[in-house]
Amino acid sequence: MLDAQLTAQLKTYLENLVHPVVLSANFDDGPKSAELAQLLDEIAALSDKVTVDAERGAHGDRRPSFTIEREGAPDVAATFAGLPMGHEFTSLVLALLHVGGHPSNAAVEVIEQVAALEGEHVFETYMSLSCQNCPDVVQALNLMSTINPGISHTAIDGGLFQDEVESRKVMAVPTVFLNGELFGQGRMTLEEIVGKLDTGAAQRTADEIAAKEPFEVLVVGGGPGGAAAAIYAARKGIRTGVVSERFGGQVLDTMAIENFVSVTHTEGPKMAAALEEHVRQYEVDVMDLQRARSIKPADEPGGHVTVELENGAQVRGRSVVLATGARWRNLGVPGEAEYRNKGVTYCPHCDGPLFKGKAVAVIGGGNSGAEAAIDLAGVVAHVTLVEFDPQLRADEVLQRKLRSLPNVDILVGARTTEVVGDGDGVTGLRYEDRESGDVRDLAVEGVFVQIGLLPNTEWLAGSVDLSDRGEIVIDDRGQTSMPGVFAAGDCTTVPYKQIVIAMGGGATAGLSAFDHLIRTSAPALVGT
Repeated sequence: MLDAQLTAQLKTYLENLVHPVVLSANFDDGPKSAELAQLLDEIAALSDKVTVDAERGAHGDRRPSFTIEREGAPDVAATFAGLPMGHEFTSLVLALLHVGGHPSNAAVEVIEQVAALEGEHVFETYMSLSCQNCPDVVQALNLMSTINPGISHTAIDGGLFQDEVESRKVMAVPTVFLNGELFGQGRMTLEEIVGKLDTGAAQRTADEIAAKEPFEVLVVGGGPGGAAAAIYAARKGIRTGVVSERFGGQVLDTMAIENFVSVTHTEGPKMAAALEEHVRQYEVDVMDLQRARSIKPADEPGGHVTVELENGAQVRGRSVVLATGARWRNLGVPGEAEYRNKGVTYCPHCDGPLFKGKAVAVIGGGNSGAEAAIDLAGVVAHVTLVEFDPQLRADEVLQRKLRSLPNVDILVGARTTEVVGDGDGVTGLRYEDRESGDVRDLAVEGVFVQIGLLPNTEWLAGSVDLSDRGEIVIDDRGQTSMPGVFAAGDCTTVPYKQIVIAMGGGATAGLSAFDHLIRTSAPALVGT
């Protein structure tokens, strides 16, 4: 199961085990059980602190599955139903280490929050081995299960346990259940999960943020543009803060990045982690899991611009960089919201395997839509690409590939009018033929929306100048219409929405913010 390189890496990691661990396995007669047995034996052979006990877990309901338990402390455990390979191999390694007593790199205050949670919390996560967002959730919940004995977690390969996926109506990954009830879907960080469980956390965080002294440069947004702005500002030795809903932004939802100069290939979560690591090398105050609600200009030249957060806290900066990015654009038709994560989805890489053997539609004939249709064609039974315009907008090379696939149909001049379902999931797509005006139905069980980006700027309406598309209007220095406020990245009028361009814009905005500071006088602090 493990090649020589993985074997060597894992052997090195297992040297960090403090306590012995037991791999308690549940097998059946199927081939996946045989593969799991081989994997567990290979792991156990790498450390004298790891043993396999197939009898201890012999009565488990899910087969194949195994639980990593600390010897003598069975409440310190993490369970996998299936083979945690692919993207989940790292989750397996971390689970072994954390159950075995190796300390986590999570913040001390977050670990203390987890340890203080009261009650029984039984988590189950349905994941896909090809999903880049699933490991974050799996690793967070696994860690929590090793910190607090009242928390348990099972990571379930949705592709292997299809009956459960169908019965629990799981149509997107990751999907998390808590004590049998739906807890959440999509990428969630450890801090987000703990925040949902610890009801007093939001107010404590708001009080902490409100008590902070004004920043010289305040960056709103933690994607590539915001990270670059923070780095370029912090390198000048000035006090810099970052307010971010989730550090990494839209990059976290990007599977493959093959156009970033100097890097032939990387994945979004890896790049996001690298961005955060680089930012934290400087004395940057990162305020994560926060959304901005409004912005107020300074009362005087060189004064403090005020940003109000949704939790009510106000944070101030002598200069502000807006790098709030963009999100996937919605169809805005009946049924889309009702069936989101019940057949309507936005990531073909993550959710595609859940539609194996089914017919799906991809909405959008640009490059992202064409790439999604090509990827899905190798997984699902049939793909119909639906484009509003009379012709596809994708590159010619992608169009040729699309038209060569036997299980792909292309509809152009089609306006999607409704997502149709039976209450539990999607059953079809209704569209209007723009040439004839006829309304037609397409039988599908999944709808993948790929129609571009929408800037996260609604909260700025009436405060700074926005384009007709809702983008922040900037000049060549990143300056907005509000003095001392700059902007960068996908939320602006920059002509191309690319990671490398967002980073360049962030660097420009950060340098412009610094230039603003040296050209304006710092206001006197109250009480001095």
